[in-house]
Amino acid sequence: MMERETYTADLGGERLDLFLVRQQPDLSRSHVQKRITRGDVLVDGKVRKANYKLTPGEQVDLLLAPPAPAEILPEPIPLDVLYEDEDIIVVNKARGMVVHPAAGVHSGTLVNALLAHCRDLSGINGMIRPGIVHRLDKDTSGVMVCAKNDKAHLDLAEQIRTKTAHRVYQAIVYGNISEPSGLIRGDIGRHPTDRKKMAIVREHGKPAVTHFKVLERFGAYTLVECSLETGRTHQIRVHMTAIGHPLLNDPKYGPKKSSGFSIRGQALHSWTLTLFHPRMHEKMKFEAPLPEDMMRILKALRDKKRKMGVNDDAGIDR
Repeated sequence: MMERETYTADLGGERLDLFLVRQQPDLSRSHVQKRITRGDVLVDGKVRKANYKLTPGEQVDLLLAPPAPAEILPEPIPLDVLYEDEDIIVVNKARGMVVHPAAGVHSGTLVNALLAHCRDLSGINGMIRPGIVHRLDKDTSGVMVCAKNDKAHLDLAEQIRTKTAHRVYQAIVYGNISEPSGLIRGDIGRHPTDRKKMAIVREHGKPAVTHFKVLERFGAYTLVECSLETGRTHQIRVHMTAIGHPLLNDPKYGPKKSSGFSIRGQALHSWTLTLFHPRMHEKMKFEAPLPEDMMRILKALRDKKRKMGVNDDAGIDR
């Protein structure tokens, strides 16, 4: 029997294709429309057109074809392991590493590396994403936890859902943030014209809240600490852009002009992760030091500030 994902329409008059894009933000509208045309989408058991207007309470089923057979092979890729036991493994993910295989990417991922390093991983997310509890963007570095068994996976997933597990990021952003700290609130959804981007939207978005604190100012750039009340796709990148301070070298949300700094992708790093061990229930905190590329940029900015005789630190602990 074919598997399916089921959703319940909550807004009257919303187009079927737009409703599914709202439920599945990783899918493009054109892809959803093709699936609808192909008969992979049912509304109360019936095939409908993409422009069908939903009524609240109608059941929308997205039929899932079994994944194409693909063997995810272990690869002896070096891992920066911060902690490991029989239940979890905590790693410092390198910038540029994809977390799990996807369309067009079948090797060189964190999963390939984990399969070579660990004898067992949680199978809850299937053979494509074994052990993966949460994700980081390809070009975001830093601390991640993975599960070695299903019990640990379920426990960690619940901690992330309820925010019992807490992540703190560091980022270098464009511009001078004058206030010492702040809160950004704005619903995040698919960008209205660029389906590969997210944006703050007025309708059909998911609530998102980001807290930031200035760590150090450099005039044209600011080093900030960010913590999340929610975990939306590209949340920090979207929210910092929304207040006029996109992340340094962000290819999607930053300025097109090169910053002149040598870094691959956005200057964003998952700095700390605090969680409760799924078996021992002890509180644990892990820290991944800033990667070399961000440290090099910060050194250059500090040297320039020193030469200019500027002293406007915000209390960063170096």
